[in-house]
Amino acid sequence: MADREVIVLGGTGFLGRRVVRKLQEHGHTVAVGTRFPEKIAQLSNNWDRKVRPVHVDVLDHDTLSRALCGAAAVINCIGLYVETCAETFRKIHVDAARSIAEIVKAAGDCKLIHISGIGACRNSPSAYVRARAEGEEELRIICPKAIILRPSVMFSRDGAFFGDLDAIVQRLPVVPLFGTGGTRLQPVHVDDVAEAACRVLDQDESTGAVFDLGGPEVFTYREILNRLAARAGRRRLFLPVPFMVWRTLAILANLLPNPPLTPGQVALMQKDNIVGDDVATFADLSIVPRSAIAMNLV
Repeated sequence: MADREVIVLGGTGFLGRRVVRKLQEHGHTVAVGTRFPEKIAQLSNNWDRKVRPVHVDVLDHDTLSRALCGAAAVINCIGLYVETCAETFRKIHVDAARSIAEIVKAAGDCKLIHISGIGACRNSPSAYVRARAEGEEELRIICPKAIILRPSVMFSRDGAFFGDLDAIVQRLPVVPLFGTGGTRLQPVHVDDVAEAACRVLDQDESTGAVFDLGGPEVFTYREILNRLAARAGRRRLFLPVPFMVWRTLAILANLLPNPPLTPGQVALMQKDNIVGDDVATFADLSIVPRSAIAMNLV
């Protein structure tokens, strides 16, 4: 594998660009598959060495096949959170996942790591969550040796999950809750997920495994908002809002070019997003995930 590239699909995204950096730290030669190769130059400061940009259209099987040709491994970090006419959850999370698995299987000596998410469920009312689950199933049928990583909601020191919520707490005197705010979350540092992708790549014993990746702390949604308000020295009123109202708002917001809320996000907040029982975790990779409390992020 040392003489062949690892290609990261979605390598310019929130998780993907960190996977690229971690792969370089582990000594791998990396190619970045993306629809926007012009972003590579902008991200070069994040990486130790240059990477080879590869223009990839995951919805075009022939183009995708040429892009993945000769790769030692493929790490699929592509995620879609807002549907458009051209890109739907099914096309990206199911059809594209199937195409990638078919190409990897045909290659014979290529390893596949697929990023999904905790809570993927075929029976979910959310099209996004269902597509994640169906994509995993397609992957398993075609390429049973593929490794699936299911991170919880990801955060970083430069913002992301906690940063977005902190902005809400800072600006609004009355903070609306999803339901009563009792949904449990297990936020995970994005760099820990990236490290996990590298560890499973380098370990033969991880072949065919599914990993639930959550941080060391479990919070309710309301607890996170309370902690952020206390840290900022703000007194805030938390207003429970029924999920039925949130679903209606999300449907209306989905009509906007860049919706601030989607039906998929609402569906995710209706179910606990925590590591399941009897699954592989960070512990199986000898990784101690970072604490959001210790990092003073919440």
